Amino acid sequence: MSNKVVLASGNKGKIEEIQSILQPLAWQVLPQSDFQVEEAEETGLSFVENAIIKARNAAAHCNLPAIADDSGLEVDWLKGEPGIYSSRFAGVNATDRQNLEKLLEQLASVEEVERTARFRCVMVFMRHAKDPSPVIAAGSWEGRILTSPSGESGFGYDPVFWVPERNCSAAELEKHDKNSLSHRGKALASLLQKLS
Repeated sequence: MSNKVVLASGNKGKIEEIQSILQPLAWQVLPQSDFQVEEAEETGLSFVENAIIKARNAAAHCNLPAIADDSGLEVDWLKGEPGIYSSRFAGVNATDRQNLEKLLEQLASVEEVERTARFRCVMVFMRHAKDPSPVIAAGSWEGRILTSPSGESGFGYDPVFWVPERNCSAAELEKHDKNSLSHRGKALASLLQKLS
């Protein structure tokens, strides 16, 4: 097998994160943007389905093994929303800020104890586009939603996601700390174990 693997993402932060975690496998993780791959349309109704769609698309276009993830925020009060629609919660081209504002608006009258939530991530590895048994790994990160943003780092919903074990928001964590605690870090560690 080639030591090259394509990542079904153009997100720089995600690429660096995945590259460093998969280092023990001595793989070269290349973003799909290096191959001018168009983003796959996420038509699945679950994180697993969307990750498979993205991995299959990248593997087909690049003729290489592919890794894809699908992740999002599940808020218990909102019956699991925004879920798979996390990045487009406030609309198709919504910014992180618009998504965050919509979330805070919907939880405005909700008591602190009922603002429980988690980040969830599903990672998929496919040997080739027609792989009938992709390797699937998942991770979740429990917390709750703050009433206002706090912290400057991270992205997405990080500024309003309270991390109880660190007594701060996800946007106030050091990068290394976040990678070891986060849903994506856990999913990647699980994937690494399954692939080793």
